[in-house]
Amino acid sequence: MAVELFIQHNSTIQFPVVEEGARLTLERKGTPGKLEFTVVKGPGLNFAEGDPVKLTVNGTAMFYGFVFKKKRDKGGTIDVVAYDQLRYLKNKDTITEEGLKASDLLKRIATDFRLNLGTVEDTGYTIETIVEENQTLFDMIQSALDETLMNTKQLYVLYDDAGKLTLKNINTMKLNLLIDEETGENFSYESSIDEQTYNKIKLAYNDEKTGKRELFIAQDGAKMNQWGVLQYFEEVQTKTGASAKADALLKLYDQKTRKLTIQNAFGDVRVRAGSAVVVALNLGDIVTNNYMVVNKVTHTFRGDEHMMELDLIGGEFI
Repeated sequence: MAVELFIQHNSTIQFPVVEEGARLTLERKGTPGKLEFTVVKGPGLNFAEGDPVKLTVNGTAMFYGFVFKKKRDKGGTIDVVAYDQLRYLKNKDTITEEGLKASDLLKRIATDFRLNLGTVEDTGYTIETIVEENQTLFDMIQSALDETLMNTKQLYVLYDDAGKLTLKNINTMKLNLLIDEETGENFSYESSIDEQTYNKIKLAYNDEKTGKRELFIAQDGAKMNQWGVLQYFEEVQTKTGASAKADALLKLYDQKTRKLTIQNAFGDVRVRAGSAVVVALNLGDIVTNNYMVVNKVTHTFRGDEHMMELDLIGGEFI
């Protein structure tokens, strides 16, 4: 396995000696890609915060980002943390826009904050009004993607593809990769109705002209009998499409959430947060032989060894 890591300082490209390998952590939403490594302070090695860092594995660029943290000790080593472009989506701003799609919003933000764009798939759904005050760019984009999901049942994933912001429909991110008892050293599985599970959806529209409140309700009586009433409530700005939105939310949230963690799986450079992999495991309440979505992956490179830890979530929406 050929792992290559370089740091560019001004016009000089340096290939430092990396101790104890490197860790690349990618999450599906709200968090930048993070590369952690330790370098030996050899003669001529010189780099600073903001310098570009690139990680290539067997010719595949897996990470391109920038040095954000340096920590050194008297032993002559430097611990480095680099983040990809998504780090700049932590900036806060205020926007008011009408008639934008989530993909349009991403392009607008990328232009305003000088971020490099790659493949941005058209999200299709036009959001009537976007009003965001003092919110992170991450939250703005995620709110637009959430509204797109509720109205179209299409889930999109935003990630940095080695230096280019990329937005893809999750259905295009399936991999022919099998995770079973042979490919993972150990796993832990959790099923829950404690978070993100709702069997009753109530949307309210306040009509300022009449002074009356209209309610739009979708519910699953059988699941309410089984689990008790788990209600989602939201005030909507327009009643147009509110009934359909309630139905869409019920379909999305009226189920158990499933989380599966796989330790020490054999590494695959194609796996990133948002990828879907085939899982074939007996998990007790279910026997899986279907796609699950990678919510978080940590790639560890040490010598000739490439291992992964995967946090997977139930793939009912794929």
